[in-house]
Amino acid sequence: MLISLLLGAGVGAILGLTGAGGGILAVPALVFGMGWPMQQATPVALVAVAGSAAVGALEAFRKRLVRYRAALFMAAAGVPATAVGARLARALPQRLLLVLFAAVMLFVAVRLLRQTLKRNKATQTDSPLCVAHIDPATGRFDWTWRTAVALGATGSLTGLMTGLLGVGGGFVIVPMMRKLTDVSMHGIVATSLMVIALVGSGGVLATALHGAAFPFDVALWFSVATAAGMLSGRIASHRLAAHHVQLGFAVILVCVAVGLTIKALFA
Repeated sequence: MLISLLLGAGVGAILGLTGAGGGILAVPALVFGMGWPMQQATPVALVAVAGSAAVGALEAFRKRLVRYRAALFMAAAGVPATAVGARLARALPQRLLLVLFAAVMLFVAVRLLRQTLKRNKATQTDSPLCVAHIDPATGRFDWTWRTAVALGATGSLTGLMTGLLGVGGGFVIVPMMRKLTDVSMHGIVATSLMVIALVGSGGVLATALHGAAFPFDVALWFSVATAAGMLSGRIASHRLAAHHVQLGFAVILVCVAVGLTIKALFA
């Protein structure tokens, strides 16, 4: 119990410091700290990630930042895909899952490092891949077939990764919406949180239905500790430079990814 509290507090602190990025550490924290296989760590991590995302989404919804129609559409495409991901997670060997998770962590780390190195440069121009546009007259999406395909593909990929690896999917939603839509960054992050909360909840159900062990007591305490750690992380974030936090988080991701790879190769 104490170990789960400490792990949850650590993950929550990084969540509070980085925004939504710390959720990717929940699974490896349980794998290393509790000695669990990924199939067992996945649903517990998703409970904490989905709960934290739901709190953030409610706060953003009150500020009218959430594109809730787009979020519901992406979740409708993503939740069924979590079942596919959960089946793959049960079928694939543990070592392959660890290597896949390490590859995802390295991808996120590289993206963070690139963002940190470009922090003093001008903001990016409109993406040439943008197909989902906001109607200036209504302030809402102009729902065309291209918009539906772009958002549906984003939701489906998010659901697949959620069911397979137990990650929230923010590392998928945010860059894809930046490339495929012209929504502001604040709106993207807020919408991403709502999708993560909905798809993550579906991921918990999918993994549980496919036979994954689900210790409710550990999940409860881990989630409570994550929420408490996130609060302390948010307080500390006001005293730290954002690019220093991103750089430190990227280094942590690289170290954990190397550890997962070693565990996969030699365990």
